Amino acid sequence: MAALLRRGFFLALHHALGQGRSSVYHHALPAALLGARRTVKSWPVSFSQEELKKRLTPMQFQITQERGTESAFTGEWTYHKDEGTYHCVVCGAVLFSSSSKFDSGSGWPSFFDVLKEESVSLSDDFSYGMHRIETTCSQCGAHLGHLFDDGPKPTGKRYCINSVSLAFQPPASTPASEAEAGASGGSGNSGKTEL
Repeated sequence: MAALLRRGFFLALHHALGQGRSSVYHHALPAALLGARRTVKSWPVSFSQEELKKRLTPMQFQITQERGTESAFTGEWTYHKDEGTYHCVVCGAVLFSSSSKFDSGSGWPSFFDVLKEESVSLSDDFSYGMHRIETTCSQCGAHLGHLFDDGPKPTGKRYCINSVSLAFQPPASTPASEAEAGASGGSGNSGKTEL
């Protein structure tokens, strides 16, 4: 009975955290219940907390810097099917290709592979009384989501990623279309998403 109560507590806590109420629970619960916090690591690219708070939305900051989770089925990229690449919203590193994106039914953007193996770092996450594999940007350490072993072939992996940790960039324009945009008074930024 006690085990069922504990499991129910953690499920309710996980649901509440997904609803954006993490700050209340992070301060009310002991660190042992929340699991291991990210170890201090030096990343190739770093930004001050002040700069990130100015540049990122509050939700982007909470998810990428405080290991939050957006609510399922609410993210901008969950059902996105355009061709292009997905970048880290914090540092701009290229992480995933649209060619590896699939609809997992989980409510979060899912990819069966990374663009380059060194793009994403993996670490153990024991938060909320369970063991998961956390995914972070290898360049700046931004929290992206988690990795599971229930994806499609050929990898069998599912990178379950928060939409707000990603920026999307469509394929670069061809030189002819850039010239046309310049001739018609276009901005000439090739339709690239600003990071």
